[in-house]
Parts: sequence; structure tokens; C-alpha cells
Amino acid sequence: MSRDFVGALLQLNAEKGVSREQLIRTVEEAIQSAYRRSPGDEDIHVRIDSESGKVSVFRARMVVEEVEDPATQFTVDEARAHRPDAEVGDLVETEQLDQEAFGRIHAQTAKQVVLQRLHEAERNVVFDEYASREGELITGTVSRVEPRAIILDVGKAEAILATTEQSPLEHYRIGQNVKAYVLEVRRSAKGPQIYVSRTHKGFLRRLFELEVPEVHGGTVEIKAIAREAGSRSKVAVASRQQGLDPVGATVGQRGARVQAVVAELSGEKIDVIEWSEDPSTFVAKALSPAQVIEVNIDEEHRIANVVVPERMLSLAIGREGQNARLAAKLTGWRIDIRSDVSVAEAAKAEAETAGASLAAEAEGMADGQMTPEVDAVVVADAEREMAAESIEFVAEAPVETPSESVEAPETPAKPKRRKAAKSTEPDDAGEVAP
Repeated sequence: MSRDFVGALLQLNAEKGVSREQLIRTVEEAIQSAYRRSPGDEDIHVRIDSESGKVSVFRARMVVEEVEDPATQFTVDEARAHRPDAEVGDLVETEQLDQEAFGRIHAQTAKQVVLQRLHEAERNVVFDEYASREGELITGTVSRVEPRAIILDVGKAEAILATTEQSPLEHYRIGQNVKAYVLEVRRSAKGPQIYVSRTHKGFLRRLFELEVPEVHGGTVEIKAIAREAGSRSKVAVASRQQGLDPVGATVGQRGARVQAVVAELSGEKIDVIEWSEDPSTFVAKALSPAQVIEVNIDEEHRIANVVVPERMLSLAIGREGQNARLAAKLTGWRIDIRSDVSVAEAAKAEAETAGASLAAEAEGMADGQMTPEVDAVVVADAEREMAAESIEFVAEAPVETPSESVEAPETPAKPKRRKAAKSTEPDDAGEVAP
């Protein structure tokens, strides 16, 4: 039996991938469980020699200070009757049993328990193997196409690619090799369940690591990814090596590297941009391929106000707002896009409004309905915002009216001039002599 047993262990080790030590421990626990099902045999233990395959069956109890279970425990004094150097915590053998006591019923029970434990050990090994690969790529073969998922055969287990994790551009067939990103590994009664995705942005990151050696080596870092699977993605890259162009290294010569990633994603468009610490620069680059004239950053509200040429407005926004939406996800800023024409029109309208308000103030002052004191701060702000024509209008309005409004109240000075005119005679030029 010993040679056959060792050979069976080696075969199981090769087929199941379970370590030899774990197999031996599993068989020991299974045989012990079969023995202990009989009343009075709770203290039976089994030991298997991994080299020879010899099975030893014996009774043993644990040495404790206070006995709680007499069937499996005894005191130090009782233990030293069997082994003089026994101490608390030792497992002391009390009796060696003959293997013939292991009857046919016990053998059947042991067989069932061994098979059950071996399946559990195999599932644990598979679970540990794939649990350590969460966040990585795996390659599987399509084995079944179900209404809600695609089942991939990944070797020792099956992976589940749900319809929500599939790109709308892709169609799968039986036997097709598919790369996927491991999202989660769960335990179940049927074994480990591996959930994978092809729409996760981590899938795009791993594909770039496969195709771009600089990204895999760490000289080029992927800082951020914004993705709408099956349509378009934006990837921000930065260089850790001075003099290395991160965008050029990622795209590759004539776009060979990025085209390999696009082919894996069934034609999904990918924009590779350079990451920047300056928010205005980063936002401007994130809106590519549109050109940006100006970016004003509102730190308090996390808003980036962007001005683009009129001809670039639709390109900056994108179809159904996709380009602006991806840029906002990539940068983390709320982006407000306006054309230069609309900005100029808004400034002109604001200037005209300010000019009209100033003119109304001037007219009110001339009519005596308003005081001649005008807030200098308001006037200065209005003058900075007005266009050239409005500024001239505002500058002229206060010059004409103050002379009338200021000189009109000075009535006492006129009678004095009349008295002087009566006491003097005009000269030849018609002027009055003093």
C-alpha cells in the first residue's frame, strides 16, 4: 500500500496542482474523521510518512492544567505516566492501534472524506492562484455564450464575462481567445468564480503595459484614464526620464503601438495626451484635438472656463458632449467651453449695458435727480470692461453736464456784475472797465 499511496500522491500533485504536504495532511484528516465517528474514538490520530507512505494510527491526548473534555485531554500527572517529560500543551501518545481495526465501513467513510477534502483543497489552490491575480490580465477561450454572460475557460477554472462588462463593438464565438481584466474572485460551492471585464479602464492600462515597454518598465507613467468603452478613451501619460517624450513613446513609430491596442479593442478611438501639473495646460491638452485659446481656472468651485475658436467649438465639445465629458473625467475639473465670438459678444453687450447705465446716471445728474457724486470704483470697473466706443461715450458724458449743474446754483454772483455795469462805461471793444 505504501508505494501505491506515494504514487497516488505524486499523481494528484501533478494533476490537481496541490502540494504534496497539503495532500498528506488532507488524507490524515480524512482518516482521522472516519475513525472518530465511532463513540469512544475521539482521541484517535493518524500520521502518514511522506517518504515511505506508512500509516500510523494511535491514541493521543492533549496535556492541560484543567481537564474540560476527558475524551481528548488529561492532566500533567496522567500524561507523565506515558511520557515522563510531558508538559502542558503537549500531545502525548497513549496507545498504538493496529490498522486492522480500520474496517470496511471506516474505509468507505474515509474514501468519501478524502475525495471531499481533495476537492476542497483543489478549490482553495485555484482560488488562491486567481485571487492573487486580481487587477491583471488573463487569456481564456470562449466555452459558452449565455444570454447574460460569456463563459471563458481559463484553465483550472471558468471566468464570467457579463454583458455589462462587454464592449458594444465586440461579438464573440465559441473557441475564440479573449483577453480580459480580472475584477474579482469569489468562493462558491462549485469552486472559485472569476469575474472579468473588457470595459474597465484598468483593462486599457494593462494593454498599454503589454504593448509599450516604457510603460511596463516605469519610465513612462499612465497618470489618468477616462474611458467610454466601445467609443473613445483618453490617456494622460508623463515621463519619469528626462528627455523622453511620453506621448511619442506610447504612440510608437507611425502609431504602431497604439494601433495594436486599438485593434484589441475592436476599433475604439484612443487619444494620448501629455500630463501636466498646471491645471490650465492639462485642461487645454485634454480637449485635443481641439485648439484652445485661453483657460481660466476657478480654484474655489473647481471650474475651468475654456475659450476656443468658433470653428473649433463643435470639435471641443464632441458628439453629444463626449470630448468635453472625457476631458472632465480625465482632469477632474468641471469644464465650461465657450467660443471666442460668444465671449466677444458678451463683453460688448456688457459694455453697452454699462455705458447705458452711466449715461442714465449723467442725465439724472443734469436734471437734478441725482447727486453729482459718482462712485469712482464703479466707474473704473465699467471703463475697463467697455469697448473703445463706449469708453469715449462715458468720457464725454460727465464733461457737458457738470458745467450747467454746478454753475446754475451760483445766482448771488450775477447782481454784483450788474451793479458794476451801471457805474462804468463800456470802451470801444464793448468790454466793461473795472
